[in-house]
Amino acid sequence: MKMNEGIGVLNFIRGKNFFITGATGFLAKVLVEKILRTVPDVGKIFLLIRAENKQAANERLKSEIINSDLFKCLRQIHGNSYEHFMLSKLVSVVGNVREPNLGLEADVADVIRKEANIIVNSAATTDFRERYDVAIDINTRGPYLLMSFAKKCKKLELLLHVSTAYANGLVLLGKGRVMEEPLRIRRGESMAGENCINHETPASPYPTLDVNGEIKMALDYVDRDFKNKGLTRKMKELGLERARKYGWQDGYTLTKAMGEMLIEENKGDIPVVIVRPSVVESTYREPFPGWIEETRMMDPLILSYGKGELKGFPYDPKVVLDIIPVDMVVNATLAAMTRHGMAGKGDVDIYHIATSVANPLLLEDLASFVHDHFISTPWIDFEGRPIHVQPGKTFSSMDEFSADIWGHVIQRNGSATRVAANGKLPQKIESVCRKLVEKAKYLADIYEPYTFYAGRFDNSNSQRLMESLSEEEKKMFGFDVKSIDWKDYIANVHIPGLRNHVMKGKGLMPKD
Repeated sequence: MKMNEGIGVLNFIRGKNFFITGATGFLAKVLVEKILRTVPDVGKIFLLIRAENKQAANERLKSEIINSDLFKCLRQIHGNSYEHFMLSKLVSVVGNVREPNLGLEADVADVIRKEANIIVNSAATTDFRERYDVAIDINTRGPYLLMSFAKKCKKLELLLHVSTAYANGLVLLGKGRVMEEPLRIRRGESMAGENCINHETPASPYPTLDVNGEIKMALDYVDRDFKNKGLTRKMKELGLERARKYGWQDGYTLTKAMGEMLIEENKGDIPVVIVRPSVVESTYREPFPGWIEETRMMDPLILSYGKGELKGFPYDPKVVLDIIPVDMVVNATLAAMTRHGMAGKGDVDIYHIATSVANPLLLEDLASFVHDHFISTPWIDFEGRPIHVQPGKTFSSMDEFSADIWGHVIQRNGSATRVAANGKLPQKIESVCRKLVEKAKYLADIYEPYTFYAGRFDNSNSQRLMESLSEEEKKMFGFDVKSIDWKDYIANVHIPGLRNHVMKGKGLMPKD
């Protein structure tokens, strides 16, 4: 195939039947919207939805997908026939990636096994402090159970698994590039032999990771302690403890990494593509700029700063925060799916859908863009007054941040003049201040491994994939991360999207 002829994305997707897990999640919805808008003659799209029964699954399909603002362009295209079109393509199936056979009823499972051409696994818990057993169930065992199901699909051309660039962990980080390579950790091997950023990196200080041993340990822990009222807290602490022991930021990144490992170990002859987006944020252009659902990684910090709850944060100004608009992730996913679905080889192909090498966003620049936005469009408090923010302060450590935050919160709440004669704050005010301080410290603790993360994600495979698209395909499915204007995206697209779609207009000046 000549380069200018492209790879045939439209022709590949046309008529294909999809089976998508995590169907009501942020990324999956954007993927479904893009497919239906650009390839309306796609086959059936089976959507795995957690629900008590078929009726409940259909209700979630309608309320969370069909009626979502994300699909307004499709609604305009199809007019009165919109719902009929959606229901002719989308099939809700009751199930759960945590259960054997994915929790599917036998007849439904048979239909999917006979018809599915492409499986997309986007089911995940992205909570950095999720219970370890729950994160293992969804992020680690889930891919294994899905792979077992995929092996019985008669027409399967490809399984595409959505992971995260941060599944590479902190091990042997250095300050080099993290390559698009499988996480080849097997019994008796450590990260030192497999996940080096460069060949001169010294041996890993971390112990060998045994994936099956971790799964058993977590489940045994729950079985042994299931009557303990503090089990949830213990399991969250265990996730962080195990992650730090083996060289990952948190339970989320560790369990996603282990999910990748089980896929590679158990894939057999099935062609597998693993896409590793970095921090997925609001749409850049499609179907319209700024669409987002719920706060993503950096968003609680942005909103807390705009509300005046934070005047700064612990971070290295020269560190790059690798973020990527969700529509670029979807375009890259469809391109990778096409290239390797047509190849039909039983390999594992890895794509970092990331920006830190090709178009780095420094944290100091991000802080500046956020500040500029809230200066030009300040948050409006409950009394209708604009909240004035100062340039964000940089703290070099958690200790420095913790020492400063209490005084800021007291001052921010106008409490300094209301200290009682005994030097104490009124109880109600102190309670409010303590909650805000606890929230700030919690956010700082969660994000510290990312705001001081020195590695950058190589995206050479993704770059070559994009270059293989024809000019027409680039217009329709392009994901050139070099084209992102960060100042415009952060200040004029992403934060307005957050305020409109997540905060539903709270904190905005009322329109005349």
